[in-house]
Amino acid sequence: MAETLPLFPLGTVLMPGASLPLHIFEPRYRQLTVDLVTGAVPDKEFGVIAVREGWAPDDDGLAGLHSVGCTAELRDVRRLPDGRFDLVTRGARRFRLLDLDEESKPYLMGSVEFLPDTDTPVADGMRQMLTTAARAAHRRYCDTAWKAGDWSEPESDVAPDTLPHVLAADCLLPIGDRQRLLEQTSPIERLRMVRALLARETGLLGQLRAVPAPITTFAVESSVN
Repeated sequence: MAETLPLFPLGTVLMPGASLPLHIFEPRYRQLTVDLVTGAVPDKEFGVIAVREGWAPDDDGLAGLHSVGCTAELRDVRRLPDGRFDLVTRGARRFRLLDLDEESKPYLMGSVEFLPDTDTPVADGMRQMLTTAARAAHRRYCDTAWKAGDWSEPESDVAPDTLPHVLAADCLLPIGDRQRLLEQTSPIERLRMVRALLARETGLLGQLRAVPAPITTFAVESSVN
């Protein structure tokens, strides 16, 4: 069943379970923040969806956005003296974007359907093996990419279906890879995918003898919003 959700287009992919700080300066998204805080938007939840490279949703509409996004739950908000806002959000539910409404609110609204995982039977031993392998790949990537103290391992109680998203959120994967990981509805395939992606990126970093800039460098000050 389709539902209506405020949308926040960004040049990144939000993952379920991942934190996303946002700096809000554009008037329409200031209004969205006010609506979230006052309860005009139910459950303090809005949709984050990635903009296709070279496209602009204001000009290109639905074609300018990827088809699958993730809701962001508002966790904390700080209003600045000039009316801007700093938000802390966390990824929650994946959704498929069906249609856009550009008229009813100052910000974009979307007609969406939420995207559950597929139930793929798998032996517990295989799930545990893939979980261990994905965590090990993440550890190797972070040891190569970040300085000691710039990263930490996910808690041991993170569920296997959520773990790939949390691991990927720590790493500077290309947006296409992050989008494919978000769209993958098989938890087992997500574990396989994130392990392979992190192993590939670790190998590339080693070959280049370079490390990426810390992920906090890419704050959303530069966002189109």
